[in-house]
Amino acid sequence: MMNQTYSKYITVIPARGGSKRFPGKNIIPLNNKPLINYSIEYALHNCVSSIIFVSTDDPEIAEVAEIAGAKVLWRPEHLSGDFVSTAVTLQHVGMELQNNGIGFDYMMLLQATNPLRPETMLQNAINIIETNVCDSLMTVSPSYTKLGTITNNRFVPWNYNYGQRSQDMEPLFYENGLLYISQKELILNGIIVGEHMYPMIIDHIYASVDIDTMDDLKYAEFIINKENCE
Repeated sequence: MMNQTYSKYITVIPARGGSKRFPGKNIIPLNNKPLINYSIEYALHNCVSSIIFVSTDDPEIAEVAEIAGAKVLWRPEHLSGDFVSTAVTLQHVGMELQNNGIGFDYMMLLQATNPLRPETMLQNAINIIETNVCDSLMTVSPSYTKLGTITNNRFVPWNYNYGQRSQDMEPLFYENGLLYISQKELILNGIIVGEHMYPMIIDHIYASVDIDTMDDLKYAEFIINKENCE
């Protein structure tokens, strides 16, 4: 049983073992550092008042997480399969914390597969949560990709006109996965994004980094090394 405690913000990093597409992904070295460490260190450096939990079913991941400064919350086997949603995982974390006397108002989700984040992003997001009427926050990024459909073997533009310059297009936005913040009530009901979600726009190269394959990992290393050389 954990001691009675309270933290306005709780950070959770889901990191199960057993990835079939990319075995060992969550702790694979990225520039000689386990992938999950980037998210743990980001939370430690940018929200010192938050308690950081790694939800995992894997002893090796647990060991790496604890060395990096996170607390481990063990995930049961029935929540460790390929088709278990992140929302259900966070709900389990929220209920376990509540049952063990750890109170919180907001849960922040950092995904281990999004290792690179703008330094000021988290504090800016917290400022938004505390000054706006919203029950959740999600980071999004603009996209100027020219999309269309194929009908009767013809390409039909969807979000632009032929000949239109990309810079003249109305941007669409995509969910970049860098950060989610949700009120406790949402989390306990298995919801991450509420009806009053604030879309925080992040127009940064880091939004394009999401590790699902070895090529993604190499791309992340390229971004890191490029910045180190500038």
